[in-house]
Amino acid sequence: MAELLRGAPVAAALNERTAACAAALKESGVIPTLAILRVGERDDDLSYERGAMKRCESAGIAVKNAVLPADVDSAAFFRTLEELNRDPAVHGILLFRPLPPQLDGEKARKLLAPEKDVDGCTDGSLAGVFTNTKLGFPPCTAQAAMEILKYYQIGISGKKAAVIGRSLVVGRPVAMMLMHANATVAICHTRTADVPAIAREADILIAASGQMESVGAEYLREGQTVIDVGIGWNAEKQKLCGDVKFEEAEPYAGAITPVPGGVGSVTTAVLAGHVAEAAQRALERRREAGETV
Repeated sequence: MAELLRGAPVAAALNERTAACAAALKESGVIPTLAILRVGERDDDLSYERGAMKRCESAGIAVKNAVLPADVDSAAFFRTLEELNRDPAVHGILLFRPLPPQLDGEKARKLLAPEKDVDGCTDGSLAGVFTNTKLGFPPCTAQAAMEILKYYQIGISGKKAAVIGRSLVVGRPVAMMLMHANATVAICHTRTADVPAIAREADILIAASGQMESVGAEYLREGQTVIDVGIGWNAEKQKLCGDVKFEEAEPYAGAITPVPGGVGSVTTAVLAGHVAEAAQRALERRREAGETV
């Protein structure tokens, strides 16, 4: 029977570390603060916002909500984003996307300050992921997958890894992070020939295509570590599931993340950690510039 890689203990460990960092910052007069920029009232945005606020509160991170109506005009939206970029009391900005059609999402992504981009959507943050440097932050979901591997002491160096999915949100960033950890990585996508054969060769399989229950027994071999990033409703709309058919994968896998209760439960803990780190970096920049803290 596969070991279940549950997210809750991983999130708790990250939260403890973030809380300690936030407490130290407060002693230096800095309150790490996340600004959540949301347009409209999408149910998925509201759900994630509630989870993020709860996680930040438990870790000592302050939250500032910047909520705009769904029909906000471009000038008002970009004015709000610029204000958050310039506000020294705001250390991280979470920009909910996609934006409504009247707003230029690509312009927003480029305008967001990389040093405040705690969910890794800007070119600067993605460049930091690819070069393994501290410019911005990795996307939270991609890092959550890596944090699970680290917490459960699953070796990466020298191992073969396969990533199913090439999005900039998970697939490509997590592939780069695995490579930085010295894995040999294959990225599979819609034009890849014989994805199941590639997946079976992997020691670590990351399923991140967003296609619910698309990875079955033919993708798997005994002893693999399977990280299921997907979450959504199955075809019958009866249960939450991931990209992996859990009932088929569990007998093969050496270790596997459940859905729900796996990667998704770690993402907000990663987000809170990014805010604390952004505040620490901002404090260090001020000290280097000779400013009084």
